[in-house]
Amino acid sequence: MTSRREALKLIFIYSGEFAERVIRNLINDPSFCKSCGLYCNSCKYGLYSYVQDILAAVKLPNPSDLPAFIDKPEEYMPRSTPKADVCIAAGLHKDLLLELPLHLKKTGVKALIAPVEDFNEIPVGLRRQVEERCLSLGLETTFPKPFCSLEPSENKPIISRFVEELGVGRPKLEISLARRSGYEIIEYAVVKRSAPCGSTWYIAKKLTGIETKREILYDAIARAHHSYPCTATMNIDPEEKEPILHLGGYIIREEVEKAIEKAKSSKT
Repeated sequence: MTSRREALKLIFIYSGEFAERVIRNLINDPSFCKSCGLYCNSCKYGLYSYVQDILAAVKLPNPSDLPAFIDKPEEYMPRSTPKADVCIAAGLHKDLLLELPLHLKKTGVKALIAPVEDFNEIPVGLRRQVEERCLSLGLETTFPKPFCSLEPSENKPIISRFVEELGVGRPKLEISLARRSGYEIIEYAVVKRSAPCGSTWYIAKKLTGIETKREILYDAIARAHHSYPCTATMNIDPEEKEPILHLGGYIIREEVEKAIEKAKSSKT
């Protein structure tokens, strides 16, 4: 008889609002998504909740309230952090993020996910330093830019479990097509994996009844993506040469197109 694998355990160490948005999506807070207003049909509520898997959410001071350089970053680390599988860190002061891997290692955390929604928070040099520290300490680490680009990876089994078991990361959709008045439309879209912020649920709902003609489809996706709205910055990222928000838009557009192509191939 095979033993059942224990659920993945998470902690959040963060500043600002982005991590709280991810937390509220993961626990499926019924007051969280209000994008549809009076037209809300509770499409996601009651389907999942990972509230039991989040062991702690520790909010540290905002970087703007701290000195530019912190001599003793260890003094700002949480006094106690439960042993967990994954830590999601967001919005932290650069010196605190650099100190975090050592703190996590001491408390028994196995992996660090630090989403890059704004390149100013985690510039390239800092990312490399944190990666090197995690590697030397035996911690898995990833810096998805944006968070909705995160996918499973064979050499990162714990982070892969986060994506697969919690159903968040790079979105995945299942789409059904129909013909009405001579036009091919999206009959419905089912969320198989959501962006961590929860936007995929809203976008999927807004795709119902949309014609699959490229310019019409792209416009519908873009309007929904901006209306949720995406939390990534509109500032030009020096690595990508365009805003990270645009990267998030390209990702959901690509995944919608993949789902449409799969729906078409299943009919042939």
